[in-house]
Amino acid sequence: MSEDSGWTMPSDLTAAYAQVRSTTERLAAPLSAEDQTIQSMPDASPTKWHRAHVTWFFETFILGPHASGYRPFNDAFAYIFNSYYEALGDRHPRNERGLISRPGIEEVGRYRRHVDDAMHSLLSGSLEPELADLVMLGLHHEQQHQELLLMDIKHVLSRNPLRPTYLPAGDSGTCAAPPKARWIEHASGVVEIGHAGGAFGFDNEFPRYPVHLSPFALADRPVTCGEWLSFMEDGGYARPEFWLSDGWSVVMGQAWRAPLYWFTDPDDPDTWLQFTLSGVRPVEPDEPVCHVSYYEADAFAHWTGMRLPTEAEWETVASAQAEGDNFLGEGSPHPRPAISTNALFGDVWEWTSSAYTPYPGFRAAPGAVGEYNGKFMVSQYVLRGGCCATPPGHTRTTYRNFFPPGARWAFSGVRLARDP
Repeated sequence: MSEDSGWTMPSDLTAAYAQVRSTTERLAAPLSAEDQTIQSMPDASPTKWHRAHVTWFFETFILGPHASGYRPFNDAFAYIFNSYYEALGDRHPRNERGLISRPGIEEVGRYRRHVDDAMHSLLSGSLEPELADLVMLGLHHEQQHQELLLMDIKHVLSRNPLRPTYLPAGDSGTCAAPPKARWIEHASGVVEIGHAGGAFGFDNEFPRYPVHLSPFALADRPVTCGEWLSFMEDGGYARPEFWLSDGWSVVMGQAWRAPLYWFTDPDDPDTWLQFTLSGVRPVEPDEPVCHVSYYEADAFAHWTGMRLPTEAEWETVASAQAEGDNFLGEGSPHPRPAISTNALFGDVWEWTSSAYTPYPGFRAAPGAVGEYNGKFMVSQYVLRGGCCATPPGHTRTTYRNFFPPGARWAFSGVRLARDP
């Protein structure tokens, strides 16, 4: 966390708290009790678990230590809804979260209201800066789970042969077909990346440090579905020369031949369809390709003769660009056509070639909250920029998302880089 969260006034925190908590409930509202209980794979969690876990975070890290006389809603929830905090004791196995039929969604709702009442009382008084920072961490943590909730329920609904709709599509606007990608050139030299302080940031964004960059160029738009179809038509999923060894093993073992959620039309095998949160729709050539793994992104880059950018290259270019606007809205999130713009934010998270490792001088926060990011700095890759399921205001130029290289259920896409 930053030394100055930028949220020191209790009234600001109260409004921010109410807005974030209400957004989570809005996202869960279209889902039935059965929808909210299913766990479709070990990496995904049930919707009601997300709703309860983010509530447990406020109860455990803020109300318990800082609200005088606070009584937990249910002592057993400390075991059920702890995610990965080893310092806080035993917890329910992650891959068995879908077996928890009780508490039901109504009781989870009561749990949330219990904690919200106590938090509003706490926020009505004056807060020390360290506590205000901790509240902001809890809010950004809940925003992360809002995106995870949508990722996970998309996977849940995709496994249903009825292919149900979560919500109708939001207003995606109208866009011209994307022109051929152009290149944003950048000269060699020393740059600084990382959070400079003065506003909220996760601990993995600190400290700011210098990096030497060789000359490079970054594409001015993400890779489109039409370009991905060309890769597929050229045998991209059947040609090992494009793939990392681990990636090729996954392709063969899991029989990948297209991005996640793509399938051919039963009535026309030459037509590709995609499952979305607003139902089944044709694969649109002009949209950014989405739900691809690092392995696929790297293979596509090799096929083009290009490469993926490093996170330092991405951040350096992004720091001089305007922010995009296709973040989480009222309807079902979905990427918009990949028009050529200066925005590197929104629509799809963009894989980088950078391993998720600590910056020089990184120090995890003391205590259990220090397990938030640092313990995952191995065997994962960094993504940048946010996506159509990311809450507005949650991401920034220095934000480091991360997933294992084989993960595909995130709203993840590709932006290419090249050398001179």
